[in-house]
Amino acid sequence: MNEPKQDLSNEAEGSPQVDQEKRDAAAEEGGRQGVRRSKTMSRKEMARDLRRRRMLGMIDPEEAELIQAVETMRPRTRADCANAERPCLFVACKHHLYLDVNPETGSIKLNFPDKEIWELEETCALDVADKGGITLEEVGAIMNLTRERIRQVETRGLLKLREATEVELDPHDAQRTAGRRD
Repeated sequence: MNEPKQDLSNEAEGSPQVDQEKRDAAAEEGGRQGVRRSKTMSRKEMARDLRRRRMLGMIDPEEAELIQAVETMRPRTRADCANAERPCLFVACKHHLYLDVNPETGSIKLNFPDKEIWELEETCALDVADKGGITLEEVGAIMNLTRERIRQVETRGLLKLREATEVELDPHDAQRTAGRRD
């Protein structure tokens, strides 16, 4: 009862605001300074947000019309988009670097949560591939990943390619090997 009153004007310790500020400060201290990690949004989270917007009447008919216009302008092949404007604004393309969609869960991972599309140096993985060989550091900067994570992905991809070519070279061995695994 005789305890001094606490100043409640600041956020309480453990609140989401304070926790986020601590994480941001820690991210700036170590590793790649000022780079925020990717953010994943689940399909349920997005559906919940859409239902909320519909209930509140926040679905704009102009927005729906704009989405329809973008769908008609979207390139369908690499030839359609190879010489198109950059940065590419068609984030639903599977080669776009701004976000990734998990085909199993439907969740969306924003690779650059702190940037807008037009702020990215590269927006298309096919454009990066057309450039030719680049270093792991450059790939990491383009994809918002560390050099070590890029090395791990590269190693895993090369292993998958090696396994696929072994199956193509000798399908009988692949069948015998598959029979042993069962």
